[in-house]
Amino acid sequence: MDKFYKSLLENNKTWAKAKIAQQEDYFTKQAEGQRPPVLWIGCADSRVPATEITSTGLGDIFVHRNIANMVISTDVNLLSVMDYAINALQVKHVIVCGHHGCGGVQAAMGNQHIGLIDNWIRHIKDVGRQHKAELDEITDPQKKFDRLVELNVKEQVRNAARTTIVQQAWQNGQELHVHGWVYGIGDGLIRDLNISLSDASSLDTLDQLQF
Repeated sequence: MDKFYKSLLENNKTWAKAKIAQQEDYFTKQAEGQRPPVLWIGCADSRVPATEITSTGLGDIFVHRNIANMVISTDVNLLSVMDYAINALQVKHVIVCGHHGCGGVQAAMGNQHIGLIDNWIRHIKDVGRQHKAELDEITDPQKKFDRLVELNVKEQVRNAARTTIVQQAWQNGQELHVHGWVYGIGDGLIRDLNISLSDASSLDTLDQLQF
């Protein structure tokens, strides 16, 4: 085994000992259950760990991550996470967090064959087509890239709000807010895109489900 692999296990032991030194019953308390106020839908990128960049701890954020923080209505994995977080854990906030420099978004801006992911990023290409006029006006490639990252987050926020899970919660009077954030890889800062949704009123009429 290589040294890095072995260091993961050693680091874990050191971390656990430090937590117990700070609070003797730390893990006993964790074992009692979880009640996080936030569901995080983020990118699988190794540079964007939810708890690290928000300086939160164990039990604070329920996390789902995939390539380019997508909310796709046929993704049973994602929907299962959302259902459990919203209906069982009663989270109050769903945060879709993308990041500048996202490889999935960058791949969607071109037509190079990569592999299975080609099918996944077609959804991002759809976002690009929806906003083609705006994107075509941006001549700087980096700014265009950054803007597509932001537009993709906005679309995924609306996709989350369109799900039966979120709309059922709203219909039931549950407090639930869906937010869109973008994390800056280069400066470590999170930017709130100010597109939070707390009910279905701003969705298209056809997307407002009647239960």
